Amino acid sequence: MKRMKKLSALLLTALLLAALLAGCGQSGAASSAASASAAASASASASAPSFTPASYSIAALKGPTAMGLVKLMSDTDSGADTANQYTFTIAASADEITPKLVKGELDMACVPANLASVLYNNTKGGVEVLAVNTLGVLYIVENGNAVQSISDLKGKTLVAAGKGSTPEFALRYLLEQNGMNPDTDVTIDWKDEHAECVGALASGAATIALLPQPFVTVAQGKIADLRVALDLTKEWDALDNGSSLITGVIVARREVVEANPAAVDAFLSEYAASVDWVNANVSDAAALIGSYGIVDAAVAEKALPACNIVCMTGSDMKTALSGYLEVLYHENAKSVGGTLPGDDFYYAGN
Repeated sequence: MKRMKKLSALLLTALLLAALLAGCGQSGAASSAASASAAASASASASAPSFTPASYSIAALKGPTAMGLVKLMSDTDSGADTANQYTFTIAASADEITPKLVKGELDMACVPANLASVLYNNTKGGVEVLAVNTLGVLYIVENGNAVQSISDLKGKTLVAAGKGSTPEFALRYLLEQNGMNPDTDVTIDWKDEHAECVGALASGAATIALLPQPFVTVAQGKIADLRVALDLTKEWDALDNGSSLITGVIVARREVVEANPAAVDAFLSEYAASVDWVNANVSDAAALIGSYGIVDAAVAEKALPACNIVCMTGSDMKTALSGYLEVLYHENAKSVGGTLPGDDFYYAGN
C-alpha cells in the first residue's frame, strides 16, 4: 500500500513538472512571436519615407548646368525607385524657362547664377536658390604661347562672346584685380556667339579667345595647336576673397519649397548622388548627356572634367554665391536685378 502511494506521488510530481514545462514553452513562444512582430514593425517604420513624396517639374539648359542631372533623369525614365516623382525638360535658352517658372508651370529650374538673383528681385522673393550646380567654365585659349598669366593679356586682343553677361563681368573683374583697365589695357572683340569665336580662331583672324566649356573642347577639335592658357576659375580662386566663379544654380519657387521642404531635401540628396555619379563615370555620363541632347556625347566626354559640375548646398553655397553676386553687383547692378538678394534667397535645408 505504501508502495502504491509512493508511486502515485511520483506520477503526480511528473505531471506537475510537465505542465510547468509546457507553460514555460508557450510563454517563450509568445515572447519570441512578440519580439519578431516588434522587429518587423520597426523595420517597416525605418524603410517608410519620413516625408510625403512630391511631384516636381524641373527644367535645365543645354550645356554644363544640365549635365549633373542626367543620372537622376535616367533613373526616372527607367522607372527606378526615386524619392519623388520628376518630370524633366531640356531647353535651349533661359528665355524658354523663366516665364514658365514665374507662372508656376515649372517647380525648379537650372539657370545662370545671376539670373537667379534677377528672378528673386523680379518676383519679390518668390524664388530661392537650392544649390550651385556649376562652378566656372570660362577659359582663355590661345593658338600660341604668349599668355601664361592674366597680366600677359595686357596689350593683347582677344575675341569673346557674352557681352553684358557673366563672361564680360568675370573677365573685367579679373583684369581689374590684376591691375589692368579692361577698357584701355586689353582689346576685346565682342562676338554674338561663342561659335563665332571658334570660327575666328580657326581662320586665323584671332589667336586668343575667351571661351566656356564645351566650346573649348569643340575648338580644340578643330585647331590642333590650340591650348588652354588660363582657367578663370583658378584665377578667381587665387584672389582668395571668399567668393567663387559660379556659372549655374538650381532654383525653386518658394511656395514649392515651403509646401514640402523634406521632399526638397530628398531631391537635393538624389541630385548630389547624380552629380557624384556623373563625375565618377565620365564615359557613361557622356553617353547619357548625348542621348538627352544636352551636348554631343563625344564632346561631353572630353569636356566633362573641365565643366566643374557640383551640387553645393547650405552655408557653402551661400558663402560662394553671395560673394560672386556681390562682385557682379559692383560691376553692374542690373546684372543681379538691381539689388543683392536677401538671406531668404539661400535655401538652408529643412
